[in-house]
Amino acid sequence: MSSEWKEMEVDGATHRTMPIRIYDGSKEARKAPVVLYFGCGSFLDKSRDEESPIARVFANSGAVVIEADYSQPSENVFPMALEFAFAALRCVSTKRKVGRRPLLFVAGAEAGGNVAAGVALKARDQMPNEIDGQILLSPLVDPLMATASFREAEDTGMRDRWTDGWNHYLGSSGGFCHPYAAPCHCSRLSGVAPALILTSEDDPLRDEAAGYAARLAAAGVKVKNRVLPACRGWTQIYDGQATAGCVPPDELRAEFENFVEGLENRTFCF
Repeated sequence: MSSEWKEMEVDGATHRTMPIRIYDGSKEARKAPVVLYFGCGSFLDKSRDEESPIARVFANSGAVVIEADYSQPSENVFPMALEFAFAALRCVSTKRKVGRRPLLFVAGAEAGGNVAAGVALKARDQMPNEIDGQILLSPLVDPLMATASFREAEDTGMRDRWTDGWNHYLGSSGGFCHPYAAPCHCSRLSGVAPALILTSEDDPLRDEAAGYAARLAAAGVKVKNRVLPACRGWTQIYDGQATAGCVPPDELRAEFENFVEGLENRTFCF
């Protein structure tokens, strides 16, 4: 069954709302994990009419997934985008306090991976121990765009788009040096939630993702970083026509379920 967008009030004091879509795969399980998911779009897209296949995979694993469209109310500009995303986290976190507390994750792909990483850092600072993990798929976390693998962005047709996206997102905000806007350059990563970071061998963002994973691990954060084989990763979020059929829902589902199981049992074989 498809999910429809609806408005959720994320700040009662100011009556701010943002579009959300709920994918409920819990089958009434009391402790089904909750995933707050932020989609891709290179900080440029402002409409998401179709369902997210990534969010659907999480739901098919038995999670309740809330896809939050931070781009509509924030115009994809920092810090507003991060503020709306964090407000969504506060709202979801408050609602889960009723009854038994399920695991709570923030997740995102590409630009949404940046937002999820920023939200995880802000949650560490303002809502410590409130989220249980972060799931980053090809996160766009480094505005310098200078890694070796990023040179391949020209071949995928994404270099100009990502350049435009970073310029739009950061604009004149000064966010280039802000840890919530450019997590790859954050100088204090200790205490942030455990991370699952996935890219693929044909992904121009794989080096910056690996660099972020390494810095998290060096700060004592539990991290699993996996680079999937080419055409078995997430490059379909850049060009759906060219990579049709490359989505590996079974692998994503297995990685997600193993990540959840490790957190439930507090066993980290990363």
